[in-house]
Amino acid sequence: MVILDGKKTSSKILAEVKNRVSTMNIVPHLAVILVGENPASIIYVNNKKKAAEQVGIKSTIIKMEKDITEQYLLDEIAELNNDNTVTGILVQLPLPEHINKNNIITAISPQKDVDGFHPENVGKLVSGIEPYFYPATPQGILMLTDEYNIPLEGKHAVVIGRSNIVGKPMGQMLLKRNATVTMCHSYTNNLDEIIKTADLVVSAVGKKIVRCKMVRKNSVVIDVGIFKDSNGKLTGDVDFDIVSPSCGFITPVPGGVGPMTIASLMYNASKVYP
Repeated sequence: MVILDGKKTSSKILAEVKNRVSTMNIVPHLAVILVGENPASIIYVNNKKKAAEQVGIKSTIIKMEKDITEQYLLDEIAELNNDNTVTGILVQLPLPEHINKNNIITAISPQKDVDGFHPENVGKLVSGIEPYFYPATPQGILMLTDEYNIPLEGKHAVVIGRSNIVGKPMGQMLLKRNATVTMCHSYTNNLDEIIKTADLVVSAVGKKIVRCKMVRKNSVVIDVGIFKDSNGKLTGDVDFDIVSPSCGFITPVPGGVGPMTIASLMYNASKVYP
């Protein structure tokens, strides 16, 4: 069994991004909007800023009070869209309940949508057209499997989770790699039986859902979930101790998909469109 080292691989990708940025005629500028004071969001935003500085990307954090109006946020996004010095825009999720997330995502210019969430980028992905940006987490997962030379073509991939951030784009990106994809979620019946047929399992549900010992021998298990268990320890969707002896490759939590998401985002943020 091989542990897929997201920290090591992400460091390699960040070094490559830094090298590319150093040769560019323009310094990429990522604007990150943070609404409210969600503790997890603050950590995520600070990590993104730190990574951006590491690779030579200018990063600006725009902090807003949690009680701002949706229109106020839309106006700020419009200004950033029209600002030629800003090459990437990211609105940290989740947003306060009174703000419609979809309205905000749609307002960001597709050419600056480094998260890859804009309907134009999503539509291009589904249609088989190259989007401006791929969503960071699925892209990071594929970067990780590529680093370990894991073949995907013709393989059976089981994706657990149907979010717009991970599950759905992951399925589409695996299809593009000529994998055969089965989409599952927390309500799927006989999930254990489906997992037994998988060459690759990607779980992005946010609760302990992959517990079976019967993962396919030499299969690849990617754990996207990260949360604290009853003891306050960081864990993921996969019961690592039970599953790892049966598979060929597995990601740890933490240190697997998380660092790859940041590296993938910086790869996106280094892209500049006219």
